[in-house]
Order: sequence, then C-alpha cells, then structure tokens
Amino acid sequence: MTHYPETSVFFRKLRWEYPRITHGKGSWVYDDAGAAYLDACGGAFVSNLGHGVADIGDAMAAQARKLAYVSGMTVTHDAVEEFAEELVKLTPGDLDKVYPLSSGSDAVEAALKLARQYWAELGRPSKQRIVALTPSYHGNTLLALSASAREHYKTMYEGWLVDVIRVPAYDADALQTAITNAGPDTIAAFIMEPVGGSSTGALVPPPGYLRRVREICDNSSVLFIADEILCGAGRTGTWSALEPDGVVPDLQVFGKGIAGGFAPLAAVVAPTRIVDAFADGSGALNHAQTFSHHAVSCAAGTATLRYLKQHALVERCAKMGKRLHAKLARLRELPQVGAVRGRGLLAGIELVEDASTNAPFPRAVHFAETLTRAALDVHLIVWPNVGHATGVDGDLVMLAPPFVVTDDEIDQIVDRLATAIEQTVKQLSVRT
Repeated sequence: MTHYPETSVFFRKLRWEYPRITHGKGSWVYDDAGAAYLDACGGAFVSNLGHGVADIGDAMAAQARKLAYVSGMTVTHDAVEEFAEELVKLTPGDLDKVYPLSSGSDAVEAALKLARQYWAELGRPSKQRIVALTPSYHGNTLLALSASAREHYKTMYEGWLVDVIRVPAYDADALQTAITNAGPDTIAAFIMEPVGGSSTGALVPPPGYLRRVREICDNSSVLFIADEILCGAGRTGTWSALEPDGVVPDLQVFGKGIAGGFAPLAAVVAPTRIVDAFADGSGALNHAQTFSHHAVSCAAGTATLRYLKQHALVERCAKMGKRLHAKLARLRELPQVGAVRGRGLLAGIELVEDASTNAPFPRAVHFAETLTRAALDVHLIVWPNVGHATGVDGDLVMLAPPFVVTDDEIDQIVDRLATAIEQTVKQLSVRT
C-alpha cells in the first residue's frame, strides 16, 4: 500500500492507502504483492473492454511510430479522420460531425460553449442560460461543474460558477415549467444524462420522458444535449442510452468507454445543420484545446470501437447486464440496501439507515466511503457517491464491470459486496 506523502505523487485523496497496481487482465487488476482485485466499476466506468487488451495497445503503438501529435488547428491526419468515421456510424439521426477532446469534463464544457455560441452566430445572443437536472454530474471544469448538482464538489468554488436553472431529475413537467418561466428566448440548452450516473445511482427515466424532452426542446428552440460520457458507449446495453426511446439529441457527448481507458478521449458529436452556423458565421468554435484531435488517442478510439463491434461486446453487455441485476436483487435482503437501480452493466446500490422509509445515513457517518474501503479489503473495487438524497446526505455505490465479465465474476461481485456491506455495518456500529 502507498499513501501520501510517501511518494512524489499528488494523490486524488490524501488520506487513502492505495494498492500499487502493476497490471490487469479482463475484469481483474493485480498489485505489486501479487494480490488480485475484481474491478467492479471499470476504474471510473471506463474499462468496458476489460484490462490488458493487446489489440488496442498495438494500434496506439503503431500510430505513435508514424505520428503521435500535430495540432488540430492547422492540419488533419488519418487517425482523426478514421475515428470520426467510425463514431458517426454509431450515432443516431443526423449527428455526423465529431470534435474529439481529451476528457469528459472538457467535452461537456465544449458542448455548452458550442450551444451558447450557436445562438450568438444566429443573431440570438440572449439565449445563453443552461437548464440541468438535480441530482446530476457533468464534470469538474467550471462550466461543467456549474451544470452539475453535486454540491460538495462546488462549495470551494462559490463565486466562480455560473447560475444554472435546476429541475428535478426526469420530471418533464418541471422542465417545461422552468423553460416557460425563464422565457425560451433566454435558454441556450438543456443538458442531461439519458440514464443517470453516479449522482443518481443509475436512475432510469420513466417511459416517455426522453421523447417528451425532445418535444419540449423543439417547441422552445432549446438545444438538447445528451451527456453520455458515463452511460454511453454500450454501457447500458445499447450503444447510446437514448436508443430504446428512439430519440436524437442536438448534441451528444461521449467519453470514458469510447477508448476503453487505453487513452484519454472524449468527443462532442453535432449535426451538420449546427456546424454550418459556425462555418457560415465566425468560422470556428471558440473552444481550443492543445490535445484535441490527438492522433494516438484517436487511434485508441478507432481500435476500441472496432473491437466492440468485432466481439459483439455491446450485445454481451445487454445479456450480462440482465444477469447482474438478477443477482443483485438478493442485496435487497440487507437492511441497509434501499434500492438497486440501473440498466445493462450499470448499477447503483442505494445505502440507507432505514430501508422501510429510505431515510439516508447522516453524512457524518461516511457510510459509502467506509464501504469502499471494506470492499477493497475483500479485493473488490467499487465506486462510491454521496449527497444524492438531500444534496448533503445520501450514500450509494456504483457497479460498472467490463463487458467481458463472466457469470462467476458477477457472483463474486455480489458476494463480496454483501460481505463489505456487512463489515461496514459492524465497523460503524463499533465506532458509534
């Protein structure tokens, strides 16, 4: 185990002991002592192909030997052209132009800026406000964080964030009311996750919600931005989480799984009808980033998309997702489990003090954090989140195993998580 300040690394958490991982294969990663950890959340919802896929590394190495980097400001190259061509084969409707970036936060930032600039290009500069859901999460750059309803992330940056109109998650009537009250002429975009990520514990919208959102945005001339950084790239059993509803957004944002974790890669996908407003106006989107259109990252993306198709992994995700949720149902027998939600190989387990009322644990208990440590102690990696219930209180853990997860590994995930929950209850009972 390694922890701050033993090394030169500025860790993300400074009061955490980190296993030092040396390699991975499939759904497993291994530390320098030889211990195996079952990666039940794909790192951060990223490793959809599984670990140690040589095909992707080979594609990246081949590209790096030819051309690693040139600026997308002045030239293009085969890697970005091939990646864009592969990605638009998978996008719905008229979404046919790809702007590659290096992180989900950056891609959301770009999409929101794009929406603001789009209306300005059309001579409607008053359309500048954003509508977003609560709870929600869209990233850590300042505009993306402004759109997020993750208050414990935002506290330190009061005064730096912009005001965003908030509506309850997956309530179409509330969205309509908010746009009407603010005035459609002031609204640039509505951004949402078609299936909720860690901030909602994989909440799935009710039937008809997404189609109603499309209708409301059309009637109000508001751009509909689908943030599929977490729930896209096959994670919910279809390439896009919008597919079951047959809905096409104005802008679609991908990240995480589109390069399988082998390289930092995200993308904004837009239709020609929107990009033409820039081509006919100022001539450029005013969002520059040094590593956008990066050759090696794009090569990783192309290889990942082709690998997913070649091995039918999105279809496998749908099949294994049904098995995961069937097995997770037994966790409802534990008194601390209030709900199990999700779709495909994405699941959220809500942890509560009283399952009969779904009353959350007080934040001071730190149940999700303690559970994450207990899970690591039984060699299971899960993803915690807090604050979804009241903005402060609320504990949950997320599961998002690689699409190559096996039946036996699903059994182990559920067994180890049940053990970790029981151990957390004992540990916290001792403390209190």
